[in-house]
Amino acid sequence: MINKRLLIKHLLAHNDENSFYDKKRKIDISHKEGKAKFLKHICALSNSNPKNNSYIVIGVEDEDNKIIGVDFFDDSKIQNLINAYLTHPPIVQYENIPFPHLPDDKVVGLVTIRPTGMLTSLRKNIWKYYGGSVFFRDGSMSMPKVFESDIKDVNSKIVEAIENNAQNNIEHTLNGVMDFMNKRKDFNAQYKVFKEYFVVCWAGQKKTVKNEVFYSRVDIELINEQVRLFFSALDEVSIKITEDTFEIIEYVNLGFQKSYKYYPLEETVIHFQDNASYNIETKLLFEPPQFNKKTLYHIYNTNNALLEKLKKGLSLTEREALDLNNLPSTYLICYLNDFENAIDKLQEAKPYLKNQGNGIYLLYKEAMRILRKVKYN
Repeated sequence: MINKRLLIKHLLAHNDENSFYDKKRKIDISHKEGKAKFLKHICALSNSNPKNNSYIVIGVEDEDNKIIGVDFFDDSKIQNLINAYLTHPPIVQYENIPFPHLPDDKVVGLVTIRPTGMLTSLRKNIWKYYGGSVFFRDGSMSMPKVFESDIKDVNSKIVEAIENNAQNNIEHTLNGVMDFMNKRKDFNAQYKVFKEYFVVCWAGQKKTVKNEVFYSRVDIELINEQVRLFFSALDEVSIKITEDTFEIIEYVNLGFQKSYKYYPLEETVIHFQDNASYNIETKLLFEPPQFNKKTLYHIYNTNNALLEKLKKGLSLTEREALDLNNLPSTYLICYLNDFENAIDKLQEAKPYLKNQGNGIYLLYKEAMRILRKVKYN
């Protein structure tokens, strides 16, 4: 089993960007340009490495390889995006890898691309790239090229050696468990061994509501691979454990005018097998709450007026400051109730909300995360 933190270290130490490895400071697939560039790199790496894995490391400075981290990205449906836009799509996995020196809400993103051995191309137009385009790696660049029938396999032995040097061992596992338990000791830190091989650690603030146990500020890690499976500073989570499975149901808090309710968002089940393997299944549970249209029109217009004041740099009243905290979730609710322009308005508000501080910006990112999950499903 590969220790993904070690793998990233080996990739950064051993290689500059090349035909099997790319690094990015960040990616943004919430808009067409960022989505198109991400798909281009996936296509190019898959075509350039028909017989071995290739990788993208996200959260690294380009010039000096400094690890700065990115936000936790919990989109299990990224394969849906790949399948929608690429013909003969590779298998793509996005994992969140914690590093000890990073803040709790930051990780390094690791994208693993497993080729199918068939030529990958764009299925349809996106941004400035045309459907049918084929990309390959030219050094550290992803470039459109005419397909060459004979692609030389020059990377398999190098990638195999890097992956072999990143294999996990008992020392890494024990150190990982101790690090997690010490770091999260104030959040009810626990661990469980599955199938005598896998170690899952989790922590969160525990509370009981009507005989049901929920956790907030939840952190869940698969220690063997140094992969963070779940992290949220806002949501409520229920956890169920059997001998073979670790099950998570995530809830989101939505509403307005002091009337909020928790809605189940997504169920994640990790199945551990006897052959030292595991798989993760996710199921969207979310049913968008429906509200009175007249009330929503009032809220939508109030949000738009707030946004205009932020754009002009005008000071807000005490009441408006309170409304601003609700702006991300209420724009989201409006969108889920067929106000199609509400998300455009929310994205327009991003830089102004960011200037208001981490609290309001965290609420913005949470709203966009929920939207992303719903759209991909």
